[in-house]
Amino acid sequence: MSARPLPRFAALITALGALSGLTLASGCATSHKIAYDYASEPDPRKQEYQLGVSDLVRVNVWKNPDLSVETIVRPDGTISLPLLGDLKAAGRAPGQLREEIAQKLSTFVKDDTATVTVSVVAVNSYRFVVSGNVERPGAFTANHFVTVSEAIALAGGPNRFGSPEDAVVIRSDATRGTRRIPVDYPSILAGRHPEQDLPILTGDNVYVP
Repeated sequence: MSARPLPRFAALITALGALSGLTLASGCATSHKIAYDYASEPDPRKQEYQLGVSDLVRVNVWKNPDLSVETIVRPDGTISLPLLGDLKAAGRAPGQLREEIAQKLSTFVKDDTATVTVSVVAVNSYRFVVSGNVERPGAFTANHFVTVSEAIALAGGPNRFGSPEDAVVIRSDATRGTRRIPVDYPSILAGRHPEQDLPILTGDNVYVP
């Protein structure tokens, strides 16, 4: 004859099992809850592009071909122009650079029709790193701003050892210093947390543990 558990003991086992399952489910639901003010991070897509080292810039002075030039922003962040010499370009918007050039050229060119335009011919300064447990870690460039999910996709996605739900964006700037921004990559892909799919800034490191 097979032994049967006492009714009270069987009920206790059932209750403990249900409680254990509830606790486990609750832990799974909250284990990757992230508290971060994503809205405080800058979105470079909403402002004029900031020039960077290695960007190719075209400065055109209307009706003055000798003053028009196509030049690369040097490692020291400057460009060289006829008559004006070296000008700071890195970290400035083309509009800001245009205003300075026009102002300084007015000393040499008295023609009011000598309109100055500054355009970005090639974006070469936008670089970022994807590291950790991804298929192809390394440094990447793009000619347009990419988001966290796009950056990880460029690296081939997480490998089988990765924990993409615990990914971070390591970012540094002069104002806020170095910070680690948590991102749950699977939740981004599932559409649960689109606010975490931040645009990547030059110099960012997207790390997948």
